[in-house]
Amino acid sequence: MVTRAFTFPGQGSQKVGMGQPLAEAYAAAREVFEEVDDALGQKLSKLMWQGEGDDLTLTENAQPALMAVSVAVIRSLETEAGLGFGKHAAFVAGHSLGEYSALAASGALSLSDTAKLLRTRGQAMQKAVPVGKGAMAALLGLDLEVVEEKVIDADQADGICTIANDNAPGQVVISGAKAAVDAAIERAKEAGAKRAMPLPVSAPFHCPLMQPAADAMAEALGQITLAPPRVPLVANVTAEATSDPDTICKLLVDQVTGRVRWRPSVLWLGDNGVDTLVEVGAGKILTGMAKRINRELTNFTVETPDDLEAFAKTL
Repeated sequence: MVTRAFTFPGQGSQKVGMGQPLAEAYAAAREVFEEVDDALGQKLSKLMWQGEGDDLTLTENAQPALMAVSVAVIRSLETEAGLGFGKHAAFVAGHSLGEYSALAASGALSLSDTAKLLRTRGQAMQKAVPVGKGAMAALLGLDLEVVEEKVIDADQADGICTIANDNAPGQVVISGAKAAVDAAIERAKEAGAKRAMPLPVSAPFHCPLMQPAADAMAEALGQITLAPPRVPLVANVTAEATSDPDTICKLLVDQVTGRVRWRPSVLWLGDNGVDTLVEVGAGKILTGMAKRINRELTNFTVETPDDLEAFAKTL
């Protein structure tokens, strides 16, 4: 018997045109994009399909847009292929903002609330640190332990710099004050990194400098109702499963400043009976990571109508 977990991508997977083939093919997908547009009071779908890449990449647009594509895939699978959580999926997990997509897909959050929360999250993360004061960098070819021992400066002489994402073996992302990240890039090269490169992001996500954004999300989450998801969420911060709404809310707040523990999350899924990962939404970034983390897992990506039809045959 196949045991699946559905995974939901984060920022960086966006591209102009994403979701449009789904909307053209399935009424359920069109309804998702219309509902998100209505919730935000903005034609986000038009921006996604006809806009400029720079506008879509803005955090406050990219986050709800990526979520909309993921939920459009799920709703289309439910109506076209009879997808059922519990029956066809044992767990959900999302990378950073993808955690909100996972919660919307699994019924813990309404689509409207999720869109508004991600707009708030995107704006709050952007405002937390002045442009140019923070930075992020990807370190390739160094394991987490080496980064912790030889790259991160415990004394923080150059300012805050922490591990933001533990993505896959040999793929670690750091985040913090620009001077501290620049210094860490040089230490990473000295430690033998294959590549150590700044990322084209507008703010230093998943580090303590994001505390103002975490405070904003605590307030926003306190004003909405979060139900137990239909299947447990494997949370970024803990890399373990939970279905408790109060715990999930706390972890969503912690996640803004905390580490995205994606590698441990995928390992946890494999250790708990999952043999198939289904990446739902834009791109194939999580699938690429999963293949590096656990080669025994079967992987599917579902983004287009063709993907959907192919995957539906496996249910």
